[in-house]
Amino acid sequence: MSPKQQRAEATVDRLLAAALQVYAASGQQGFTVNAVTRASGVSLGSLYHHFGSFDGLAAALYLRCMVQLCDAMSEALLRARSARTGIRALVAAYLRFTQEHPDVSLFIHASAYSGRAAAQPQEVRAADAARFAVVSDWLRPRVVAGEVAALPEPVIGVLVLGPVMETARRWLAGTFDVDLGQAARILPDRIWRSVQPDGSGV
Repeated sequence: MSPKQQRAEATVDRLLAAALQVYAASGQQGFTVNAVTRASGVSLGSLYHHFGSFDGLAAALYLRCMVQLCDAMSEALLRARSARTGIRALVAAYLRFTQEHPDVSLFIHASAYSGRAAAQPQEVRAADAARFAVVSDWLRPRVVAGEVAALPEPVIGVLVLGPVMETARRWLAGTFDVDLGQAARILPDRIWRSVQPDGSGV
């Protein structure tokens, strides 16, 4: 990598790190281009050069945050020896990621509702699809093998990720009394029961 490319990469990283910091500290209302350039020490022109727009920066940050979450989910699934242990590990990993990386998780869950990242719909849809693909790609052969109920993939995705996403969103928003430790004890088995084969009794 040339020195010029290294400088460009460092500038992108600085802008994304500052954007995450600003969002975590100030929320959607304080998440402005002026706040990010001020926090990063990067000029407005440089921001537009690298991201095209402030919405482009928000979409790039959303993608970066989602990659981190997907990596955590993938790691949990790769260690699993069965469909049941995989589902339970996935749920626990999602909730643990939320607790250990609240700023990243906040941007993933809150920005999806705020509309800022949604100004780049293709990028955001791709990131959201990747989150569900981590689950559906791992579950597909297990559905074929009869280890998981033969349900449509979108339905399985909702059954597995829907409860943990909503739990994370409420905990991050602080508007609902959610105990992540308690959720981590209750949800894994409850979610597994929703997708286990009928009559398996596992």
